[in-house]
Amino acid sequence: MEKTVDAVPGYGAPASGAHASAGYGSAYRWGQLVMGIICMAMIANLQYGWTLFVNPIADKYHWTRAAIQVAFTIFVLTETWLVPIEGWLVDKYGPRVVVMGGGILAGLGWMINAYADTLTLLYVGAAVGGVGAGAVYGTCVGNALKWFPDRRGLAAGLTAAGFGAGSALTVVPISAYIQSHGYEAAFLYFGIGQGAIIFLLSWFLTRAPEHKSGAAGSAKVMQSRRDYTTGEMVRKPVFWVMYLMFVMVAAGGLMATAQLAPIARDFKIDGVPVNIMGLVLPALTFALAIDRVLNGLTRPFFGWVSDQIGRELTMFIAFALEAVGILCLYKFGHNPIAFVILTGLVFFAWGEIYSLFPSTCADTFGSKYAAANAGLLYTAKGTAALLVPLSSVLTAATGSWHAVFIVASVMNAIAAALAWFALRPMRRAHLEQSAREA
Repeated sequence: MEKTVDAVPGYGAPASGAHASAGYGSAYRWGQLVMGIICMAMIANLQYGWTLFVNPIADKYHWTRAAIQVAFTIFVLTETWLVPIEGWLVDKYGPRVVVMGGGILAGLGWMINAYADTLTLLYVGAAVGGVGAGAVYGTCVGNALKWFPDRRGLAAGLTAAGFGAGSALTVVPISAYIQSHGYEAAFLYFGIGQGAIIFLLSWFLTRAPEHKSGAAGSAKVMQSRRDYTTGEMVRKPVFWVMYLMFVMVAAGGLMATAQLAPIARDFKIDGVPVNIMGLVLPALTFALAIDRVLNGLTRPFFGWVSDQIGRELTMFIAFALEAVGILCLYKFGHNPIAFVILTGLVFFAWGEIYSLFPSTCADTFGSKYAAANAGLLYTAKGTAALLVPLSSVLTAATGSWHAVFIVASVMNAIAAALAWFALRPMRRAHLEQSAREA
């Protein structure tokens, strides 16, 4: 029989003292979490800072922007789809070696970009950087899930928020460095710096003790008494319900947000100044700025809420809020102030998927293989990204954004209903079975 952890059959029992056992003080796991957040911040610019380099590259080599953006697509695919393999390595060898390798590859990817004088070399740099970013992302989220069985939502949310916070802190210095020293120098030195910080921190990352990773759960969250391997997990229908929900919410949010600039232009409000609390910015710029803030805040916020009231109820509330927010954005978005406020609501109700789904996955299938299992679930982001171009097809076919907004809203509404009426009873039945097996 699979080796089990001593968790509680349905709901975990609070055990604050358990985390101070085995020679670790309670502050130790928080130190592990903080180092993971910093590592996440160091890979953030590989995704969020990319846009700053597109125009300078095009100006130098006269490549089309579409050809340059293929590099970004390659990065996203390698960063997303390889996470299950990297998660398996984490579960087998621990976080240190995987993050160390990820830091080297993340830095090397940008160093290759600095010297890339052909599109092929640019694509190679994107692939190398994507593998490195995925290794760091999957490891840090998986490690947070293992160290914080009692606060998985909050821990996963804070870690995922670091992925956005890093770009918010460094986007201005990178932009200024590109202006003063050229994009090649920015790629080279920021790549070396980011990779070096990850490499140094990796030495201090440690594996959560197995008895700790599953021993103490939350009294308010249903958790498994048994650890399931990834092979066992994919044979459980409850996993595929979670995967479908992840795809629907991710695709629905991306369809509404990825096209934000053309939507604002078609609404004829993209350049209209908006004054909110004394801050005056064009409507589109204001909306994009709010994206960075609220899309980061929502992850630890809803993660913490899910620790208090349960994962499924939190999903129901967040996804329903997203469905309503998307409809309101379509209905009232022609007003510049409403456009800014409602896009903020949409971003806030969407980004929490990166804390809710990993924590729910670990609650359902145990801590021992949490990195690999959550990594496989994370590929739903890549699947959803493949659906996003359909928004352009729908718009071209119908001549308006109406169908895009309706489809995005309906997908979120269905996901909200699935959370409460399908996922909740399925998880309960699964956990009762895991208790019997344990």
